[in-house]
Parts: sequence; C-alpha cells; structure tokens
Amino acid sequence: MRDLQSSKLIWLKGWLFLLLGIASVVLVFLEAPSLKVALLLALAVWSFCRAYYFAFYVLERYVDPGFKFSGLSSLVAYLIRKRHAVRDEPPPGQL
Repeated sequence: MRDLQSSKLIWLKGWLFLLLGIASVVLVFLEAPSLKVALLLALAVWSFCRAYYFAFYVLERYVDPGFKFSGLSSLVAYLIRKRHAVRDEPPPGQL
C-alpha cells in the first residue's frame, strides 16, 4: 500500500477519525448515560491518546531515533524483533 500524500485526503482522514470517535463516545454514553460512564469514556480517550503519543513520538524521538514507525503493526513487529534480539544476546561479559 502506498503512503497517503494528498494533503486534502490526509485532512479528510483526520476529520473522519475525529467524527468516528465522537460518534462512538456519544453512542456508548446514550446506552448508559451516567457520570461514571462519561468519566470512564473521557479517561479511556485520554489514555489512548497518551499511548499513541508514546508509541509514535516518544519511542521514535528518545528510545530508537533510527526507527520510523508506520503504524501499530510496525510498532508490534519492532517490539517482537527487539524482544528476540535481547533474548539471543549473550550475557554481559561472555562473548
């Protein structure tokens, strides 16, 4: 699959994600309208936003600046490769 390069399509994609998120939150809240549900939805949205920021900004910027993640599947593949590489390394001091 090619990278999306049209700025108009990129903006459209962003707005569609936002609308999908808003619609999902509203529909869940309408199923069980309570302060507890509203707070849990807000906490879930905030937490996923922070996790996304961590996965695609913090890891690229501070953990491994040489690797550019292209999506969640890229991140998972990176973590699996990293885990296998650490497991296959000899213990410190033994070469």
